[in-house]
Amino acid sequence: MSAISLAPARSDLLRSSSRAIAVFLAFAFAYFLSTLVRAITATLSPVLTEEFDLQSRDLGLLAGGYFFGFALTQLPMGAWLDRHGPKRVVLCFLSAAVAGCLLFSQVTEFPMLLAARVLTGVGVSACLMAPLTGYRRWFDPSLQLRGNAWMLMVGSLGLVAATLPVHWLVPMFGWRPLFWLLAAGVLVSMVLIAWVVPAWRPLVPARGGSDAAVAALAPGYGAVFRDPFFRKVTPIGFFNYGGFVAMQTLWVVPWLTRVAGHSPFDAASALFRISLALLAAYWLWGAINPWLVRRGIGAARLLTWGLPLNMGLLALMLVAGPAAGTAAWMLLLCVSTVVTLAQPAVAMALPAALAGRALSAYNLVVFLGIFTVQWGLGLLIDLFLGLGFGTVDAFRAAFAVFLGCCVLSYLYFLWAPPHNRHPSPRVA
Repeated sequence: MSAISLAPARSDLLRSSSRAIAVFLAFAFAYFLSTLVRAITATLSPVLTEEFDLQSRDLGLLAGGYFFGFALTQLPMGAWLDRHGPKRVVLCFLSAAVAGCLLFSQVTEFPMLLAARVLTGVGVSACLMAPLTGYRRWFDPSLQLRGNAWMLMVGSLGLVAATLPVHWLVPMFGWRPLFWLLAAGVLVSMVLIAWVVPAWRPLVPARGGSDAAVAALAPGYGAVFRDPFFRKVTPIGFFNYGGFVAMQTLWVVPWLTRVAGHSPFDAASALFRISLALLAAYWLWGAINPWLVRRGIGAARLLTWGLPLNMGLLALMLVAGPAAGTAAWMLLLCVSTVVTLAQPAVAMALPAALAGRALSAYNLVVFLGIFTVQWGLGLLIDLFLGLGFGTVDAFRAAFAVFLGCCVLSYLYFLWAPPHNRHPSPRVA
């Protein structure tokens, strides 16, 4: 992409390392809570299934409702982030997360449980997009991929907290008080963000700026949706990335309990170990990404190399069936983290003035994919069970359909043209 003259830009970089760390930690705490809320339904799935008499499609819909709430907000949120900045936007959204957690703790019927889940999803939907939008302006390019990876590392810590700790606490206190604690934690994160995150200064075209600079500041998503690199990575965002999160936040536990024969406690323990492994994987990406960027190894090349390995491992798991347990899931999901590189690459392929819209538009794709895969797998499993398949074969058949979609999205990624004629080494 040709250079676009916008001002101020360099002056927005956070020069103080202590200030940058404080900003990162404030946002990271909010994102930790959002991923804990995201994954808690996997650990609570046996309890919720029994208390609300849920079928597979209901469980998939409940987990997917969180991501549906995410999807509802992404397009308006992206424009608000570019205009008003991360601080104001995330504080407004987190207030809805507090209400969602409190409502979830009180309801007794499935429709209201689902509504509370959607409201919570709306409330935490800016917890990653807001900091990534800020990092696009506040951090040097070599640190943006690191910031993304380490935010996801903190998110994995939230997933860890949603496994065995939740499993231990539920017998002592019940599942409902856990959501009171989550609401209180969100309030604390709001105070921290209000205190340390810098104010936002809208970008304006510099004197003599190009027409492209003016276009980048225009309202709407036209410049994002027209970008060839955005279109190139859209299918893998929907199926590969969305499916990765859908497995991590829901379908690992049902597979382990209904296919591999684990007890609910063993499944929660497995999810705990898997989440620790993912935490290490994200830390590694954050550590090596600046080194890779300096050597011209960008996200597109890593996706080209990593996705076939990911899909091959999933195919082997389907063949193994009940033998595919904790180790297989750990390896599959750690390899799958390569797909997370697509999101910051989209932001860096477009001007800083479009960062919020670019990130949110791609996040919309990802979370629509998560919702579709979470609910779709539940529907497919029930369908195959209704056709007379055994439980193991029903899971295999449903996951095989998902794998086919991943393969097609990867083939499109290989076929689609690059984002421009002279791709940036940070992306290519």
